[in-house]
Amino acid sequence: MSEKRVNFEYCDQLVEKFEQVCEKPELHKSSVYYTGVDLGTACVVVAVLDENYEPVAGCYKYADVVRDGMVVDYIGAVQIVREMKQELEEKLDTELVYAAAAIPPGTETVDSGAVENVVRGAGFTLSNLLDEPTAANEVLKIQNGAVVDIGGGTTGISIFKDGKVVYIADEPTGGTHFSLVLSGAYKMPFEDAEVFKRDPDNHKEIFPVLKPVIEKVAAIINEHIEGHQVEEISLVGGTCCLTGIEGTIEKKTGIYTHKPRNPMFVTPLGIALSCRQEEYEGKW
Repeated sequence: MSEKRVNFEYCDQLVEKFEQVCEKPELHKSSVYYTGVDLGTACVVVAVLDENYEPVAGCYKYADVVRDGMVVDYIGAVQIVREMKQELEEKLDTELVYAAAAIPPGTETVDSGAVENVVRGAGFTLSNLLDEPTAANEVLKIQNGAVVDIGGGTTGISIFKDGKVVYIADEPTGGTHFSLVLSGAYKMPFEDAEVFKRDPDNHKEIFPVLKPVIEKVAAIINEHIEGHQVEEISLVGGTCCLTGIEGTIEKKTGIYTHKPRNPMFVTPLGIALSCRQEEYEGKW
């Protein structure tokens, strides 16, 4: 079995296990817990791993506290994360002390402090802060390729060479733009378009409408990977849940493109894998 296939299976199995524990947490006691907080534009996700780095609990909530990768409702974000923390602590009958978090690549000078303060304000001790695609690669384990995190507001790109980050970028195109296009095409409120696009039963119908935006994302990827030896592309982020998006991006980039099982959960799991049992001292 190829190394790529092994990595993909690890990713998909981890995501599948996380989906299961979101519904029914694993209640066995662990000596430590590793927590990841993903403040997404459309969805906030908290993932908890045990001492063996296996998912034991998690929850997610659709929210409008982040826009274009930036925290715009600090109080709302703190409240949501605090409530999720308390919910998970009750389910696991333990205190969750340390948590890692992530930010869109290239935004460390403008938003890392806000994300850090949200996590601390919710009652966690922040243990790590990294960029989202790099966090996702903790799960994907790409050696020579690109991780493309298509979130609600932005598309983040991290290019890896020999498993190390050599380039990062972030562009303002994402799921919000998909919803705006649908809102205009179907003459429905933006909020309704957001819900409409999440339903897999609608994907075949809306795909032709969204194809120009997907092609724009592919053009962004092409622009940033030019000059780099990119052997594969892995798509993560909630927007990538759209059925068929990987085919269009592969066609436009000419590079093998992989989409994991439920790409919305890859980054938060990678954040949790990056959690440490010590306080973050700041590197940005």
